Amino acid sequence: MKKKIKTKNSYFIELPVISEKNRGNLCFGEIKKQIPFDIKRFYYIFDVPPKTNRAQHAHKTTKQVLFCINALVRIKLDDGVNKDEIILSKPNEGIFLGEMLWTEVTNFQRDTILLVLASDFYKENDYIRDYKIFKEYFKK
Repeated sequence: MKKKIKTKNSYFIELPVISEKNRGNLCFGEIKKQIPFDIKRFYYIFDVPPKTNRAQHAHKTTKQVLFCINALVRIKLDDGVNKDEIILSKPNEGIFLGEMLWTEVTNFQRDTILLVLASDFYKENDYIRDYKIFKEYFKK
């Protein structure tokens, strides 16, 4: 995982993997080590129909870490100035998303499972769901 991310408030996270012949792999992460916040909520997205886009929003204060624990998904990021497209396809490689990042999740494969760890409970008022409103935040 050598690629740098241009968008602010985001970076790659690599979790340790323990591989044992004949027993498989174990991947783990720890709070305040690989996961930089206390987890208040987690969810996973699966069985997404082809050509469906998810997310398409930004969070005002919530931070998240995303792991594609099965198959592949594309994450599009926009910090108001810089944009990135990242493919997550390894269960031990994730991405940290800080506040005020417009995020879109695309290219779900049939078997994709996307795990999301969040720093806060669900709060509708933390979401910016309109891209034009998101862009207005940077004009202030």
